[in-house]
Amino acid sequence: MKFLAKWRLRKPAEDAETVYVSEKFGVRTLHIGSDTVQSAMRIAKPNELELSYTRSMMGFMLFNERPQRVLMIGLGGGSLAKFIYHRLPWASTRVIEINPQVVAIARQYFHVPQDDERFSVVVGDGADHAARAQESPDLMIVDGYDAESHVEELSDRAFYEACCRRLGAHGILVVNLWGGDREFNETLKRIETAFPGGTVCLPAEKPGNVAVFAFRDNPGNLRWDDLAQRGRLLQQRYGLEFPRFVESLRKMNHHDAHQLLI
Repeated sequence: MKFLAKWRLRKPAEDAETVYVSEKFGVRTLHIGSDTVQSAMRIAKPNELELSYTRSMMGFMLFNERPQRVLMIGLGGGSLAKFIYHRLPWASTRVIEINPQVVAIARQYFHVPQDDERFSVVVGDGADHAARAQESPDLMIVDGYDAESHVEELSDRAFYEACCRRLGAHGILVVNLWGGDREFNETLKRIETAFPGGTVCLPAEKPGNVAVFAFRDNPGNLRWDDLAQRGRLLQQRYGLEFPRFVESLRKMNHHDAHQLLI
């Protein structure tokens, strides 16, 4: 999608790494090296999740509603980081972002909070951090796209194996994948291989993005009735379309009439 110059807060240079912001119809968007939307924020509701794929990534709450320690790789405009910060006050979140420009713009234009006792942003290499850090988060969230595609260092088998080792007991990895990516099937296979505890795919409402949930330890098969009840309760608490997430789990995963098979 092309944006008129008057909508730009910063015009991009001829540089694939240029980070810039645009606005249209009350929605502010982040771009990195192209007009592809990397993140979006409705200015009147800065802490809500504007894009359907970010809401789908919150589907992890169907499997663990109360993660205590969260590690995110890739900040973008900070949509997920802000939502977790404001709506999950028991969670401690660390975000690893390789591009300091992204961090500066996220804080200046997208209301990403300053560091405090339960939230911090670190400028660094996410793949390296996953391989070396000693922390054991309950939840890892990976959203690593550049101007053209999924960042290679955040999509190889070694990275996913490092994530599995890093997670604490019953930990979950959440990965945003683009279904139209020619490497989608291969990337999904790498995740499945690295996480023998099982994986689940949740397609976003608008076709394209797929949230992948990978389990360090197999959570066991889950009955549809239980998931539906959980989804209704979560929708009441957080205002996200969890009942739709439950129905969408039928599209890409093994299941029978009674349960989701993991």
